[in-house]
Amino acid sequence: MPKIATIKKIMVIGSGPIVIGQAAEFDYAGSQACISLQEEGYEVVLVNSNPATIMTDDEIADHVYLAPLTVASITEIIAKEKPDALLPTLGGQTGLNLAIDLFEAGVLDQYHVQLLGTGLKTIQQAEDREEFKELMESIHQPIPASLTVHDTEAAVKFAHQIGYPVIVRPAFTLGGSGGGIATNQTELLDITHRGLSMSPATECLIEKSIAGYKEIEFEVMRDANGDKISVCCMENFDPVGIHTGDSIVVAPSQSLNDSTYQRLRTASLAIVEALNIQGGCNVQLAQNPTTNEYFVIEVNPRVSRSSALASKATGYPIAKIAAKIAVGLNLKEITNPVTQTTNAAFEP
Repeated sequence: MPKIATIKKIMVIGSGPIVIGQAAEFDYAGSQACISLQEEGYEVVLVNSNPATIMTDDEIADHVYLAPLTVASITEIIAKEKPDALLPTLGGQTGLNLAIDLFEAGVLDQYHVQLLGTGLKTIQQAEDREEFKELMESIHQPIPASLTVHDTEAAVKFAHQIGYPVIVRPAFTLGGSGGGIATNQTELLDITHRGLSMSPATECLIEKSIAGYKEIEFEVMRDANGDKISVCCMENFDPVGIHTGDSIVVAPSQSLNDSTYQRLRTASLAIVEALNIQGGCNVQLAQNPTTNEYFVIEVNPRVSRSSALASKATGYPIAKIAAKIAVGLNLKEITNPVTQTTNAAFEP
């Protein structure tokens, strides 16, 4: 498919201030995406509140705004610049949540701004714990016993049913913020109260603990045509229970035999297909260390911290190619800028 010709100017939202261990990788991804969009002839408007990053260098985009990442601030810039489209999946969770807020506030409709890449329905399905659970059940992918709650009473009741320990996962937060593992009711009340207060949707998933399983990640690319590849399989040094953002991650995986690897790869590709991902996506899975049992943990429907690692480990520039997919190109039409001889549909 040819790239979208009806848009000329694209806005990219950055990830905001650097938090130790969280944002530098997003700045790398966002910078690569802006350069990639310019290569395709688009005018790029970049908004980020962080001056201490290469992303806000004036060579990275045509228009650079050092501005607060708020709905009011972005609305002013949209009114001034009148971008045709917004690319929301390259600024980490900050950029993703802000794009959702802009949509819900009616700003994108008011100024006729098109969302590029992975759509809002997909983002909602992947980020909303209950919707994600229902989708995984519909495609027969195993997930731990869980319940979405909006208050501590429901969390306590469910924990009594399935037994401790349980994992608390707040919806729409970055880096597992507000979550944790509860081994008794006192801990559950404390963690759930914190998680509900930190979740923009005041929502947590209470989940049967699978702490101790191997934590495996697949970085996957998919285009609008439905072509998809596994870019990289990564294995966390620490088991499930230590957030992947806080763990050493090894690429490629070291302890999976071929049948287990293929099973998890097949699951990852099925999940991105069901979600209708368009661009890069990070799939996290838990593998029982002694049996063939596995569970789907979650999906990041955007470029993640793992994407930067996978790009550098494999030589496959995920953010660059995700940006080109967002403007309508398919994997088979994109030349891998590292090899210069293969197209982006080849797995590295």
